[in-house]
Amino acid sequence: MNSVWTPPQQPESFVFDADSEAEIKIVLGKYPAERKASAVMPLLYIAQRQMGRQTGSAWVPLPAMDEIASRLEMAPIRVYEVASFYTMYNTRPVGRYHLQVCTTTPCWLRGSDDVVSACQKATGISTFGQTSDDGLFTLTEVECLGACANAPILQVDDDFYEDMDGPSTEKLIASLRAGVKPPPGPVVDREVSAPQGGRKTLLAADSAAGPQ
Repeated sequence: MNSVWTPPQQPESFVFDADSEAEIKIVLGKYPAERKASAVMPLLYIAQRQMGRQTGSAWVPLPAMDEIASRLEMAPIRVYEVASFYTMYNTRPVGRYHLQVCTTTPCWLRGSDDVVSACQKATGISTFGQTSDDGLFTLTEVECLGACANAPILQVDDDFYEDMDGPSTEKLIASLRAGVKPPPGPVVDREVSAPQGGRKTLLAADSAAGPQ
C-alpha cells in the first residue's frame, strides 16, 4: 500500500456521458443563466459519479474540472478551489468502496475507534488515506457527518451505515467484498433515529391521541 502521496494519473480528456448530460440539464434549469456558476458543486458530483460508473473509482480528475469550468464559463482555478476544499469530492482515485469513518466526539464516545480498527483489519489498510492492495477499499477519516444520534457512523460512498461496532463493520466489509451492498441505515433494532427496540413512550393509542 502506498503511504507517500503521488500525483494521480490524469485521463487525457473527459466528456460527460448521456446520463450525466440529462442530470446537468435539470441542474442548470434551477439557476438563471447569469448565475450558472452556482451549479459548480452539483456538476462536480455528477462528474464524480460518472467516473465511478465508468472506472469503478469515484473521483474528479482535472480534465473533468476543466470541462465544468468551460460549461459554466468560470476560471478553472475557481473549480479547483471548490473541489479541493470540500472533502466529499475526491481529487485522486479511490477504491471501489470509499470507507469514511467519523471520529468526531459523539462517534468516538460511541466506539468509532473499534470501527476504524475493524476497517483496518478487514481491508489490510494500516492508516487513513490508503487504498487496499486489491483496490477495493479506501479508508478516510471524516469530521461530523450529522447523524450523531445513531453514532458511530461509517459512510460507504454516499450511504450511511449507523450504530456500527467492530463486528458489524467486519460483516459489512465482507458483504462489500462479495459484491453485495447491504441497505444503508441503522444496523441495530431501530427505525431511523427512533429508540433502539421501538417506541418507549405514548404506547397506548388513546394516550397518543391526546386529551379528549
